[in-house]
Amino acid sequence: MMHTCAKPGFEVVQESARRAFVTAADVARRAGVSRSAVSRAFTPGASVSTKARERILRAADHLGYRVNRLAQSLTNARSNLIGLVGTDLQQPFHAEFLTTLSAALLADGFQCMLLNAANAQRDMSALIARVLEYRIFAIVVMTGTPPARIVEECLGNSVPVILVNKLLPGLAVDTVVADHAAGGRLAAEHLLTAGCRRLLVVSSAARTASLVGRIDAFRTRVAAAGVPVRLWEDGPTDYRSGWDAALALLAEEPFDGVFCVTDLLALGFLDAARAKFGRRVPDDLSVIGFDDIPQAGWDAYRLTTLRQPVESLTGVVMDVLRRRKEHGAPPHALTTVPVELVVRSTVRGLVAEESA
Repeated sequence: MMHTCAKPGFEVVQESARRAFVTAADVARRAGVSRSAVSRAFTPGASVSTKARERILRAADHLGYRVNRLAQSLTNARSNLIGLVGTDLQQPFHAEFLTTLSAALLADGFQCMLLNAANAQRDMSALIARVLEYRIFAIVVMTGTPPARIVEECLGNSVPVILVNKLLPGLAVDTVVADHAAGGRLAAEHLLTAGCRRLLVVSSAARTASLVGRIDAFRTRVAAAGVPVRLWEDGPTDYRSGWDAALALLAEEPFDGVFCVTDLLALGFLDAARAKFGRRVPDDLSVIGFDDIPQAGWDAYRLTTLRQPVESLTGVVMDVLRRRKEHGAPPHALTTVPVELVVRSTVRGLVAEESA
């Protein structure tokens, strides 16, 4: 008989608890079938008799067997891993999109690998290596401006790429974008309709395609109305930059209409305008944001904004992945998803239109 002892406060771990992972070979032995039969039983569409499948599933359940998807990818041309590439993932819109997309991927039988590209310019080779080493089925570039080299390396190794709110002309990628230009025009039209004539656009220094599209469309629409507009582009795309913009600009000129190209910028601008200058919103200052992040609906802000429909963006990405899974390599496409004006309480004349 074997005796065990342990010092007080230390847990005794029996050898039987130190089990290795249950393998397909273990299941095959218990079920009395070949190793390949076990593999076929857990492969959708593979040929295996009903009786054999039942024995295999009973054995697998008894032993606690789980399919090793990583090992499967070593024998297949591609795994079911989807690489989600992004930067600034702490931003509320990016975090919401990541949550929605990852849930949809898991529901469809895909697995997610999050690849933080914040330091990609300095350590690009490491990011590319992760994508290629794991035989990723596809990568979805969610945020930031991806270095073209990452996309080119993936395409060169037959890894499909889906860009979300990013444009890389000339590359064979699928692209899904919100209609940023339409959003910029809507913002301009509603501020003009509200009677605003001293207009301001607040952006960050990050001149991504999304932000530039919003800015250019806003300025073009305002110019067509013969109204001057000032553009502010400075700092990161965050709350503090909006606050700093208000401090710098409202001290110079009494702007009455402001388009902040993201909600975070708008929230910072609103707080500074109220706290430091006593501006009344929307009586003498109207503000429109973009994204419709959860904080935009908080009672402290009730921000009128343009909504990027996260569910619609996710739906397009999933459609592309399903087509590639079923048909291989369908033609690449650019899909534009409409944006929607969300009326709350920061643009005069629109408050009465707010729906419950």
